[in-house]
Amino acid sequence: MGKSKHAKKKNAWKKEIKAGDEFFVGPRETDIIIPIMGPTGSGKSTFINTLIGQVVASVGHDVESHTAHIQYFAFTHPNYPNRRIVVLDTPGFDDTNVDDHEILRRVAVWLARSYEDGMRLAGVIYLHEITQARMLGTARTNLDMFYKMCGKDAIKNVIIATTKWSDVPNEVGERREGQLQEEHMKFMLELGSSMHRFDNTQRSARHIVNSILTKEAVDVIHIQRELVEIDNILAETDAGRTLRYTLQDLLDMQKSIATQLRKEEKSPELAHKLVENEEKIRSTLTQIKALNIPLSRKIMRFLGLL
Repeated sequence: MGKSKHAKKKNAWKKEIKAGDEFFVGPRETDIIIPIMGPTGSGKSTFINTLIGQVVASVGHDVESHTAHIQYFAFTHPNYPNRRIVVLDTPGFDDTNVDDHEILRRVAVWLARSYEDGMRLAGVIYLHEITQARMLGTARTNLDMFYKMCGKDAIKNVIIATTKWSDVPNEVGERREGQLQEEHMKFMLELGSSMHRFDNTQRSARHIVNSILTKEAVDVIHIQRELVEIDNILAETDAGRTLRYTLQDLLDMQKSIATQLRKEEKSPELAHKLVENEEKIRSTLTQIKALNIPLSRKIMRFLGLL
């Protein structure tokens, strides 16, 4: 899976790279990559710090995002002394400071670059707070986007790790765990994923990582194949299309809110709400525009020139 394998590709995805993007320095083909994904506040940084045994990732204790960029941390596993384990701390798709399109772009280009550099992807850990009573809104968006990025074939290399068990009574946590297994994440488990509990101990963190390392490596997840091998642009990936549909639904809701607000009695508070909602509409429109596939690429695809 070295660089020569992709030498003839045009690498359209590289146009997505921006100044300020940081990639792994000095990658080796023996590196084992494990992305840690999940919504904001699910405990990704805490998991990484506990796993490595020291504070390397900043931890937030509220719903504010503390991971806007991809952060990576390398360590040596006792069972693999001659290889580096590289864990990625990724931002969630509900980031408080960065829009969802930008989050997708950052995660996608990092994964594409690591794949092009020949870095081995062992699997992915997806964190979910057991404190959440329902799988709604941003939690559902994060899960949907996660699945579209991984793809069906790589799901068997996914570990779903439930977090924050100490924040709920055990019987409540067990009931929610059962709901995840029987409803929300059933499709992933049926495709080969497994579910583990992370109890804030290094033992449980390493058990989760070991569960991935003992599997046959996935090598490539869906979005890496789409960008590097198929030479899609981000908007043409399944994750990009899914996000565009999600944003279109959000735009419709924001426009509906604007219509309702205009019917209310005028007041300074109402004016503020209208301005705030208009700003959200502009932001959503900008994201949708960024995820539109250029007409030139559509024509070239149709003519078989891409």
